[in-house]
Amino acid sequence: MITFPNAKINLGLRILGKRSDGFHEIESCLYPIPLTDALEMIPSRSFTFASSGNAIPGNEADNLIVKAYRMLAADFHEVSPVAFHLHKHIPIGAGLGGGSSDAAFALAALNKIFDLNISDQTLANYAGKLGSDCPFFIRNKPQLARGRGEILEEVKLSLAGNWLFLVHPAIHIGTAEAYAGVRPAPTAKKLPEVLVDPASWKQDLINDFEISIFSKYPEIAAIKAQLYAAGAWYAAMSGSGSAVIGLFAEEPKKLNFPSGYFTFSQQLS
Repeated sequence: MITFPNAKINLGLRILGKRSDGFHEIESCLYPIPLTDALEMIPSRSFTFASSGNAIPGNEADNLIVKAYRMLAADFHEVSPVAFHLHKHIPIGAGLGGGSSDAAFALAALNKIFDLNISDQTLANYAGKLGSDCPFFIRNKPQLARGRGEILEEVKLSLAGNWLFLVHPAIHIGTAEAYAGVRPAPTAKKLPEVLVDPASWKQDLINDFEISIFSKYPEIAAIKAQLYAAGAWYAAMSGSGSAVIGLFAEEPKKLNFPSGYFTFSQQLS
């Protein structure tokens, strides 16, 4: 079985407060985009995991795909050994949720190939044990995320017809680094209110990580400015960065970035 785990972007990300469990209370809109990895899973005599493409940091045992397999194998005797091969294309440490997507797609693939008949809600509960972004990719539709990101509510929002231009400047920003610079505070406008009027997004759809990240990495701020200069009607950093997205009414032209930057452009459907 081959699946194609996709990335997501954040449309707004507010940090509302620090929780007693050490996590932060957030509010964000997560939106799936057609930038993908490729994940192959086949039956095997023993469990293996291999990867190609972008180098994946850390130990294999810490990989979320490996953890997803071991979690289901512990609860369902039907799950026998498989061989995973991941071709990593989504930039890592970019705020695009690539690792979370890989894990969620692995859970869904295991559920399907072994006929486990796990409901989407239960699968999302399993995904939540792996990471805050993981449950989003089970349903993989535009959703409001609250709590630490695990409380999800589908939202009627379509960017179909718009062009997405995404830039990743080869800067890896860890979650701890991103949160270290934020000052949680309540917001005057709730996110659902802002999302209703795209004309207000430039002013009101805010990513709270940008202030500290832009001051530390001015080249990321420069990307956002360049996207607006090229005609984007909305531009922002995605998640905790460092990827920056621009939304255009028409296919963007004359956008040139250094050769070491990763760029992706596609009309959304």
